Amino acid sequence: MSAVVTPFPLGAVRANQVGFEREELMRILDLYGRMVAAGEWRDYAMDFGKDAAVFSAYRRAAESPQARIEKRPALRGKQGMWTLYGEAGQVLKRGHELPGVLSPIERRLVKLVED
Repeated sequence: MSAVVTPFPLGAVRANQVGFEREELMRILDLYGRMVAAGEWRDYAMDFGKDAAVFSAYRRAAESPQARIEKRPALRGKQGMWTLYGEAGQVLKRGHELPGVLSPIERRLVKLVED
């Protein structure tokens, strides 16, 4: 009896889903770590679909996300591929560059550390 090895279709999976680049993910996880240290966030989730990659940060795992960072490359030429959503789903910031979109959370973190 001979075994048949079927290769994993890496190229096909990556072509059909949006993901974060290494630098983007490092920037997001750095902010997440600082928010955890400040006691604001305790859990996160990532979702990779064909249209968008989403990073959601939670205060408690059973709640809706306190912040959601979304990357939609299809919007790159329009209002920017990055969007920051608040807890109620409202758009807090849109832009072409990730650091600018994360700035509302960064400002909140500075206030938390000062208090």
